[in-house]
Amino acid sequence: MIDPYKLKISQLRTLVAVADYQNFSEAALHLRISQSAVSHAIATLETELGVILFHRGRNGAYLTPVGERLILPARQVLDLLHKIATEADRTKGLKGGNVRLVSFRSAATHILPALIAQFSRQFPLITVSVIEVDEHTQEESILRSGQADIGLVHLPCSEELETWEIFRDEYVVLLPRSSKLHQTQITWKQLATYPLIISAVDSCSTTIRKHLQRSKYPVNIAYEMKQDSTIISMAMQGLGAAIMPRLAAEPVPEQLQVYSLPVPLERIIEAAVMKNALHTPAVFAFLDVLKNHQNSMALKPRYLWRKSS
Repeated sequence: MIDPYKLKISQLRTLVAVADYQNFSEAALHLRISQSAVSHAIATLETELGVILFHRGRNGAYLTPVGERLILPARQVLDLLHKIATEADRTKGLKGGNVRLVSFRSAATHILPALIAQFSRQFPLITVSVIEVDEHTQEESILRSGQADIGLVHLPCSEELETWEIFRDEYVVLLPRSSKLHQTQITWKQLATYPLIISAVDSCSTTIRKHLQRSKYPVNIAYEMKQDSTIISMAMQGLGAAIMPRLAAEPVPEQLQVYSLPVPLERIIEAAVMKNALHTPAVFAFLDVLKNHQNSMALKPRYLWRKSS
């Protein structure tokens, strides 16, 4: 019977590397050891297990059927060892490192500062950098390129990302105070009397247009603007009713009054990381701050933070 305690971590790392690169020499370059060391590790592992793990040939090395069955648990063992080492590093205390964030403007303005301040109090030696992107740049592309570790996103994400809901941002209607509506929630009938001003950004425009289909009164989308500041300025000039996420409108000018839509509409803001990325202890520490403060963080009393289900 095979004694599992005789298996070495270096053998499992070599097994995974050869399986990934399908070549002994390329695996050696990746592991920064000699090709003969790779060959010896695999041969020794095969001897100890009593099975052949790779078909070897001129075109490379390919897993045998039994090798295919063993590669997954080998990866799981290495992943667990990585988690153990990461947790130990974090327990000893983080003495440095860097966390790179990417976020769209309104979240960078109203959500990130409180998070960064909290994190910096806990880990003063870790630096935090932020890439702020406009609504036309997808945060996911920045994460995928490796330019950032954690992103704040509000668009549907691919399966490459792992996400956590951290905030729900209500879409609101902005009108001049001279409109003198005497309720906090506008009706579909009232909304239909105004020219509407919305964002020209595809995701936002599509969301609002789809939501407005709920109205039994015909609505008039008169303006689609690229910049949030332009939408707000046009509403201030009485050119129509602006519909936009509340964070994008903050701080709301005194000349404008905020109303809820007839049927509530929200955009979900999530923290996102690449699923298969090897994150540093500093990044894991920032993720803990995100997860632990989903419920408690508040920009102003009227905002509600919710934990994702």
